[in-house]
Amino acid sequence: MFRSFFPNPRLFFLSAAVWMLAATLAFSFFGQPLRSVVSLDGFMVAPMCAPAAPATTDPAAPDALPQQDQAAPASPEIGQSSVPDGVAAPSCTPEGTFLTGDQVWTYQYVLMVAFLFCLFWFFYERNEWYWWSVVGSTVILLILYFNVQVDAFVNNWQGTFFNTLQQALSTPRSVPADQFYAEIITIVAVVVPRILVLVVLAFFTSHYVFRWRKAMNFYYMQHWPAIRTTEGAAQRVQEDTMRFAQIVEDLGSSFFDALITLAVFLPILWGLSQRVTELPFLGDVPGSLVWVALISAALGTVFLAAIGFRLPGLQFDNQKVEAAYRKELVYGEDNADRAEPMKIREIFATVQKNYYRIYWHYTYFNFARYGYLQLAGYIPLFMLAPSILAGALTLGLYQQVQQAFGQVASSFQFLARAWGTVIELLSVYKRLRLFESFIPKDQEPIKVSVSGSSPAA
Repeated sequence: MFRSFFPNPRLFFLSAAVWMLAATLAFSFFGQPLRSVVSLDGFMVAPMCAPAAPATTDPAAPDALPQQDQAAPASPEIGQSSVPDGVAAPSCTPEGTFLTGDQVWTYQYVLMVAFLFCLFWFFYERNEWYWWSVVGSTVILLILYFNVQVDAFVNNWQGTFFNTLQQALSTPRSVPADQFYAEIITIVAVVVPRILVLVVLAFFTSHYVFRWRKAMNFYYMQHWPAIRTTEGAAQRVQEDTMRFAQIVEDLGSSFFDALITLAVFLPILWGLSQRVTELPFLGDVPGSLVWVALISAALGTVFLAAIGFRLPGLQFDNQKVEAAYRKELVYGEDNADRAEPMKIREIFATVQKNYYRIYWHYTYFNFARYGYLQLAGYIPLFMLAPSILAGALTLGLYQQVQQAFGQVASSFQFLARAWGTVIELLSVYKRLRLFESFIPKDQEPIKVSVSGSSPAA
C-alpha cells in the first residue's frame, strides 16, 4: 500500500515528522538571526502602517467602547492582532494587513523547509513516483498551511469588523462609510484568491490520488501469478486500491490540516482566553478555553471509539460476502450451471444478514456521534456566559473567541468527526494487508538512480 508509492515508507514518514519538529524548534530559537541573513521581507513588504495613536477614553464620547484589561495577544505572524484594547488600530492597506514583514518571513521559512526536505529525498532515495509521493505530498501540505493562515486572518478581521458593526448599530452615523467599506474590501481581497487555490487543490488532489492508485496497481500486477488465487484478488486490485488511496488522502489531508490549525490557533485561543473573566463552576483558569476544547474533544473521541469498536470488523466481513456474491455472478456469465436462482438467493441472504447487522450497529453509533457533535457546538456559548453577562466581551471579541474555539475544538475532534471514514479505512486496510501477505517481503518497488529519470506520469 505504501511502499509501492513512497520511497522507504517507514523512514520517509519518520523523517517528515522529525524534520517538521526540528524546523519548528529551529524557528523558535534561531528564526530571528536567520531572518536577518536570508529573509526577503525587507524587499517585499514596506512599512505601510502608521504609528498607533491612543484611543479616546472620554466617557462622554458616544463611540467609546468599554476599556478592556490588556492581555498579551498571540504572535502577529499567526494572524492575531497585536493592538491592545485602548489603542486605536493602525491605518493599513488590505494587503499590508495580510502580508506583514513577520508573515512574509514565516511563509518564506516554511517554503525553505519544504524545499530542503524534497531535495534530501531527491538525492537520498528517489523512486519512480518521487514527484507525486514526495513533492506532491509537500505541495498539498503547503496549500493546507495557506488555507489555515487565511482562517487566522479571517478570525482577526472579524474582531475588528464586528466591533465596527456593533458601534454602527448602537450609535448611528458614528462609523464613516469609507471605513466600513474598507473592511469589506479587505476580506474580499484576501478570500477571493483562496477560491482559486481551493479549486487548484481539488484538481491536484484528484491526480495525486489516481497516481497512488496507479502505483499500487502496477505493484500488485508485478506479483499477479502469486496472488491471483487469493480470495477476491480482482476486487483487491481494482476496487480496494482506489478506495484506499482516496480515503488515505482525505484522512491524511484532514489530519495535517488539524495539526496546522492547532499550531496556528492554539496561541490565538490562549491569548483570547485572558479576556474571559471566569468559567461556570471553575472560576478563573489560565488558558481556560484551550483546556475546555481539549477535554471535551478527548472525552468525545474516547466515547465514540468505545461505541464504534465493532464497526471495522463488520465492514471487513461485508466485503467478504460481497466478493462471494460478485464472484458467483461472474462465473454465471460464462457457465450456465453457475449463478442458479436458488444459489444466488442463498448467497444474497448472507449479504442481507450482514447489512442488517451493519445498519443496527451504525444506528446507535450515529446517535452517539451526532448527539456529541451537536451538543459540542454550544460549549463555547455556555463557557462564555459569565463573561457575556458581566459585559466583558464586545461583539467582535465574542466572534473571535467563538471562531478560534471552533477551530481548535474541531482539530481536537478530528477522530470523532472522521470516525466513520476511519472505520472504512480500517476495513480496506485489513483486506489489503491480507492480500499483501502473499507477496514476498523482499520484493521492493523499482528505485530510480540519481541520474535516472522518473517515468511516473
